[in-house]
Amino acid sequence: MTPKAPREDFSDADIEISEPKDYAAGFGGVYHSMEPALLDMGLARTAKLMTKINHKDGFDCMSCAWPDPAKRKVAEFCENGGKAVTWEATPLKISRDFWRENSVVSMLDKTEYWLGQQGRIVEPMYKPKGSDHYEPVSWDRAFGIVADELNLLEHPNEAAFYTSGRASNEAAFMYQLFARVLGTNNLPDCSNMCHESTGTAMTETVGIGKSTIAYNDFLESDLIIIMGQNPGTNHPRMLTALEEAKENGASIIAVNPLPEAGLLGYKDPQTVRGYIGKPLKIADQFMQIRLGGDMALLQAVSKRVLEAEAARPGTVLDQDFIERHCDGFEAFAEHIANVDEREVEQATGLSSSEIDEFAERYLKADRVIICWAMGITQHRRGVDTIKEIINLLLLRGNIGKPGAGASPIRGHSNVQGDRTMGVWEQMPDSFLDALGKEFSFEPPRDHGVDAVHGIRALDEGKIKVWVSLGGNLLGAISDTNLAESAMRKTRLSVQLSTKLNRSHVVTGDAALILPVLGRTEVDEQLSGPQYITVEDSVCAVHASHGQISPISDQVRSEVAIIGGIANATVGNRYGIDWLGMIDNYDVIRDHISRVVPGCENYNEKTRRRDGFVLPNPPRDERRFETATGKARITVNELEHVDCPPGRLLLQTVRSHDQFNTTIYSLNDRYRGIKKGRYVIFVHPDDLAELGLADGQTVDIFSEWKDQEDRVLRGFRIVSYPTARGCAAAYFPEANVLVPLDSTAIGSNTPVSKAVVIRLEPSSTPAGVGRPVTV
Repeated sequence: MTPKAPREDFSDADIEISEPKDYAAGFGGVYHSMEPALLDMGLARTAKLMTKINHKDGFDCMSCAWPDPAKRKVAEFCENGGKAVTWEATPLKISRDFWRENSVVSMLDKTEYWLGQQGRIVEPMYKPKGSDHYEPVSWDRAFGIVADELNLLEHPNEAAFYTSGRASNEAAFMYQLFARVLGTNNLPDCSNMCHESTGTAMTETVGIGKSTIAYNDFLESDLIIIMGQNPGTNHPRMLTALEEAKENGASIIAVNPLPEAGLLGYKDPQTVRGYIGKPLKIADQFMQIRLGGDMALLQAVSKRVLEAEAARPGTVLDQDFIERHCDGFEAFAEHIANVDEREVEQATGLSSSEIDEFAERYLKADRVIICWAMGITQHRRGVDTIKEIINLLLLRGNIGKPGAGASPIRGHSNVQGDRTMGVWEQMPDSFLDALGKEFSFEPPRDHGVDAVHGIRALDEGKIKVWVSLGGNLLGAISDTNLAESAMRKTRLSVQLSTKLNRSHVVTGDAALILPVLGRTEVDEQLSGPQYITVEDSVCAVHASHGQISPISDQVRSEVAIIGGIANATVGNRYGIDWLGMIDNYDVIRDHISRVVPGCENYNEKTRRRDGFVLPNPPRDERRFETATGKARITVNELEHVDCPPGRLLLQTVRSHDQFNTTIYSLNDRYRGIKKGRYVIFVHPDDLAELGLADGQTVDIFSEWKDQEDRVLRGFRIVSYPTARGCAAAYFPEANVLVPLDSTAIGSNTPVSKAVVIRLEPSSTPAGVGRPVTV
């Protein structure tokens, strides 16, 4: 039976609150993954897809970028991976009646949940200038519309080409090639809003902006430190690796403002004890840190390491590693000696004894991995905090040996591959030289806009055409109201998408929606079925093969759409055979092999059953391609996050039934929320101090510099054991509170994890629908 789309949006009137969970997965993980799959796709479709996800002859999960183990299980997917497959592979289609019945204006008050539940987009749709409705359009006409607008621009920099992390390597390579042939480096992508701080910090300190470990290093580690990450929801398969690490003797420290279920306990749903046994305790030490306190914590631990070395000279630091492979140690040691313990306690909310325990665990471990995600990167000092992670690892030689290293955990399936393929507004000259040589043209050299600068350029009228390869920029970016106002100033907005989202209903004068194949679907081109490639968090590249028939004969692959737009816009300029690349993706991969470092013989390597691993000098050779040729131990000035009396620090978070801006359901069962999203989590003691109560409805005001307050109205308070002085609300709803210009120093990543807010009793009743923003 084909599922039906919801006709009415939700309200929070019937929201249910219960106690948060203290473990992740177990029977609930299986049930909540398979129930929607069976209801939406049926038994046969579910069985076919779920046994092929993340398998060597199957397709790569379109959810997170967690690496695959060498030996795969029959069910090599997590709860949210199963939901992602169901969301994409649903047989539900958006009909032409839907487009006639629903104007763009009428969909403005619909939520991301409602939009995404309407079904797959199955034919190109065009909203002409002056019209309030999308209407069907042929592919040739759609390509012509984009080409006409691009060719009318006074300068190529009046166009921008945004990319989501779901795009394949082949599509990403073609996409950046087209932008640069057109003449622009305006290639913002979703990593600008997540791990840009990681790339900035690690490139400067170790010479590569990627993880310095392999999957098996988790199994060989003595200590794994997890900072600012929620694996139970955002990377659930990581819990299996952590379980195996603990079985091999590893300890785990979790550092997070929220006591997330996946940081506390785990029941492996593929084992008997996952149903009848007690949860495995994940964190041997859980440090409930204040938002923005991670940098102070890391400096305090490094200080204790240096003090231990002073007490036992020659027995603590890896002196040989530091002398041979590092620079900057002396200045760092002098700086760290002056770290103020009182300032550390104030910044972190932690006691000296807790920090002492952290340091002792670190000192006892010979092989240490530090993992992190958005809870570290989305701070004003996110770049410097990651530099302090690197400092701590370098002190004892914990990079470039088995079981040790830096492990940023990517949140989107191929966001790392996109960057490898050239999707970045600041690609180095070496890449541009190789690209120009391969295609006989001179690529532009001036840096383009990132996501935040792109919105600012839109607002100033400098960008006239915005093209998005997947994703939901307006749902993901900070300062929602400003971003939406800016997008409305474009002449044309173009979305390559599988399903509806907010970026389809906030448009330029004219708008196109170009429906793409899902990763689950067979990609048939002139030369036969095609495969695509992706790169995971540990630099492993492998093939992905679609398994089911496309939902419509009118949907096209990312490669086919990009090639069609490029061919219509620039034709055979420079002799580039866009149509040949569409007909056979081997042609793209041959180009990749001659342009992208580490991808030589790309067709042969990606046809291997296990794929291949890209070179990683710090991991493979203890070689550091930095400005000095050595790993950089850096000095970073601690900056306290100032939160005035009567205010809280807010972080935005995902719910459990959510992937980025995609909302699978209205439940967040690990945190005890059901049938609602308009909530704010606050510690009970903070509520008492503020004169507020659990269940009360409040307006949330964000305060930043001398700007007018941003506000969300009608949010329900949930008393919750978050860190004192801190609060949390769901992304993307709370993005409106994050100022566009509030970004991390050095990376320009939005500061979504430390927003100063005040709460005021609301006159807007809870549960009335979408929150009012001003």
